[in-house]
Amino acid sequence: MTTIHKTALGCQVSPHSRSCAKLNVYNWLHDVPNTLNPNAIVEIRFKNTRKDYYTNVNDLSLKPGDIVAVEASPGHDIGVVSLVGDLVLKQMRRHKPTFVDGELRKIYRLAKPVDIQKWEESTALEHETMLKARKLAEDLRLNMKIGDVEFQGDKTKAIFYYIADERVDFRQLIKVYADTFRIRIEMRQIGARQEAGRIGGIGPCGRELCCSSWISNFVSVTTNSARYQEISLNPQKLAGQCSKLKCCLNYELDCYIDAQLDFPPNNVQIETEKGNFNYLKADIFKGIFWYVRENYQGGGVIGVSVEKVKEILRINRSGKKIPDLTGDVMEIPEDTAPTYQNSVGQESLDRFDQNSSKPRRKKRHKPVLTRKNPSNPTHDSAQINPEI
Repeated sequence: MTTIHKTALGCQVSPHSRSCAKLNVYNWLHDVPNTLNPNAIVEIRFKNTRKDYYTNVNDLSLKPGDIVAVEASPGHDIGVVSLVGDLVLKQMRRHKPTFVDGELRKIYRLAKPVDIQKWEESTALEHETMLKARKLAEDLRLNMKIGDVEFQGDKTKAIFYYIADERVDFRQLIKVYADTFRIRIEMRQIGARQEAGRIGGIGPCGRELCCSSWISNFVSVTTNSARYQEISLNPQKLAGQCSKLKCCLNYELDCYIDAQLDFPPNNVQIETEKGNFNYLKADIFKGIFWYVRENYQGGGVIGVSVEKVKEILRINRSGKKIPDLTGDVMEIPEDTAPTYQNSVGQESLDRFDQNSSKPRRKKRHKPVLTRKNPSNPTHDSAQINPEI
């Protein structure tokens, strides 16, 4: 019967099942005999996106999902085997393995039940420790944020991940943490993208965040990537969950740059006998430029192929003008009436800003009951308050 452990990382792991790790890698060499790395180097994952590589000095028969005790400084740590075989050597080129005296650290043994129990006990303290650590950093008025806490498997050390925009002197903070938590403290700075990868989530595309699923090396992203792809520079659309520019802006950038190598300049007007036309936008992969009349003087949007635009610009440079600009594709007229009836106003972007056309009903005040005046027996028992 297969033994299934529910690990401290919150997922079920068995020797015959793939681990539910972040930055998981599909071993496409699983059915190929290991020739370059026959279980010599193994990839071990820890909490969230932290991974490292260890040597299997005891020649253990390891499979993805096995829980092992590995060398740490000091003591030992508990991790889950995430990858074995020849593919480990390729993954080491993407990540930065930790070396001690020029050698990789070692795998001691398969984790015992006592090791797993202590590992789960230490992991259960991480959330409470993180909240308390944030309060201590706030009391010292340090401009930093404790993003996560990770305990070592033997409960003798903890890594505090923090985010800071500038250099922080946390020497006093380490002393406070050591006196409060009674463990060895390690401070490790991460960026906003790394924090999003550790927390995880779903992106606007409906898939798991790339920084949480496969990205290990972050490349700088600039607004030029959006400009090359003719994307509107809307901060709310371009920013990811880390409040930085989306990493996916770089994915297709090279294709867009190659497609625009033969494009004419888009900052030059097209001159015709009936007026000038300004560039509006482009369909890059179809090779179509869209133009409108100067100062938007009516006429709609006209689509012209790139080859025709180059020919027209060549005529304009010679001092001549074409009779009029005609599109190679269907023109988009102005103020096109919708083909449907918008009866409830769901398609209006400013529907929440519009004032209701229905007049408000005035509140009717009920009559105020008053007692009879004993000096005036003819006084009515119900009168309307004159102050209302």
